[in-house]
Formats: sequence, structure tokens, C-alpha cells
Amino acid sequence: MALRFSVLASGSSGNASLVEADGFGVLLDAGLGPRLLAARLAAVDRGWADIHAVLLTHTHADHWNDRTLTHLHRLRVPLYCHVDHHRSLRQGSAGFGDLRAAHLVRGYEIGQPLALSPTLTCIPLPLWHDETTCGFRFEASANLLGHPSTLAYAADLGSWQPSLIDALANVDILALEFNHDEFLERSSRRSPALIDRVLGDRGHLSNAQAADLLREVLKRSQPGRPQHLVQLHLSRQCNRPGMAADAARVVLEELQANIAIHTAKQHTVGPSLTLGGGAQGAPRLRPRRGAGKKMAEAPGHFQPLLPGWDRD
Repeated sequence: MALRFSVLASGSSGNASLVEADGFGVLLDAGLGPRLLAARLAAVDRGWADIHAVLLTHTHADHWNDRTLTHLHRLRVPLYCHVDHHRSLRQGSAGFGDLRAAHLVRGYEIGQPLALSPTLTCIPLPLWHDETTCGFRFEASANLLGHPSTLAYAADLGSWQPSLIDALANVDILALEFNHDEFLERSSRRSPALIDRVLGDRGHLSNAQAADLLREVLKRSQPGRPQHLVQLHLSRQCNRPGMAADAARVVLEELQANIAIHTAKQHTVGPSLTLGGGAQGAPRLRPRRGAGKKMAEAPGHFQPLLPGWDRD
């Protein structure tokens, strides 16, 4: 079963990624407006008709957009979020109220499997950030050889606990935050309060912290996994793509691991990676007009938990 992962935007100005399996498309965060998201989707040969659900990591403003939530309501696309997210979304978004009224808001619980489609499931993972925040481990149904395709996504975390290592181990794609270089952060002209927040246990991962986590994940993983490392949420002011990549390469050379490194950007789509299928991934599921209504009326899966406000 082909699994496709495309980063549409990553950074403090807006976050969104596309996860696809067997033609079912899930937006992981929707921190851009609907027109800009349409343009980013077009860059990976997709459109709004290919989006069947939206999954929210947390409620910082760079991870959701009110106009996009209103657009989801028009399209009858369900929004999955944690119950802890409801208060912030109710206060800041008219679109969220419309989604709730239309029974298009679904829940998830940390640590409990969530079936997004018959061939795509995920497990929400607790992350240490300002508010209830989740990462996710996705799994597409096994291929003919019995091997599922897997993706782990963890951005917006200030520290990590040993329990996170196993959750991120033995995946095909590891998408992990490499937010800042600590020296650049400390020597920046940012306010002391913002610097302390970013460097705190519930802020963002530095290159060094992310490299340490990567090392432990590789030690806990089988040879050949992951195949790809995607570096997420780089700070424009306090990091450089080369610095983030170098931090990861030190670990790969130390452990003699052959893994492709991809660094996501804020204003450019990419990477777009496909497992178990062709370069364009699985065929698209184009719902008929009104099909979204059937999806909306289907029973929800779970009720969830999570944290947040954000800058890089």
C-alpha cells in the first residue's frame, strides 16, 4: 500500500503536510489560508478534492487558519483534534463553530489508534510543548509482501522523554523538528522571555537535541530504518539548513546509517516522498458531490488530549 508524505509548509508562518494512502488524503495541520493551500497542493499534483480529513497537532496560530476551517465546513471535510483544543478553537474561530454544528469535528485520544480510513491509521503521541500537542505515527496497510509503510511526525516539542524513542523507532520516514541552533538563539535580538521559552523544556528542539533523539531512535530501530529523515520547523532567524543537516550527518556517520536527509522549508513545497508505490503515489479518491455528507455522518472514532502558542 503506497504511503505518500508531502510537506506543504513548515515554520512559524504556517504548517501543513499531506499524508496519503490508497487515495485517501489527510492534511496534517492547516496553518495556511485555503487559496495558498490550494497552490501548495497543486505543486504536488493534488487539490482540495483530494483532502478527506484534517488532523490538528495543536492550536498555536501557525497550525490552523480560520478561513481554512470555514472552507472545510463548505467542503464537508472533518477536522480531527483533541478535546483540549476545543476551547482555544471556539474562542478564536467562527469556522470551528460551524464545523461543530455540522458534526464535522472528530476526536482522538493520545496513545489510542485512530482509523482515518480503511487503509490508514495513526497513533497520537504526546509531545512536550506549551499546550496539549501531539505527534503522530502513521501506518498504511501492508503491501503484498506483508510490510506496512510507516511515518512518524514530531514537531513543536521542547524536550523528549525515553517513551518517545520507541514511538518513533522502526518507521520508514521520520519527520522531526530541528528548530534552532542554541548559540544563534541565545545571541539573537529576541526578547529574553522568547529565548527562554524556545530553549525551555516545552519550547522547541535545538539541532543538538534533535540529533540526540535521532541517535537514540536509530539505536532502537532495525537496519535500514528509517529510509528518510525530514527536518521540520527550522527557525528562519536562529538556524540554517546546512547547520541542521550537519547535526544529523554527524549522527549518521557515527552509526554508519545510510539515510536520506531532507530539510523542509516555509515557502517552498517539499520534500514529497512515496513509499511502496510510484513517484506520484496511489490513485486519488475523488468523492462525488455530497459524499462529504456521508463522511460527516459516520460515527467519530475517539475523544482526544493536547497544548499551545507559537513562534520559532
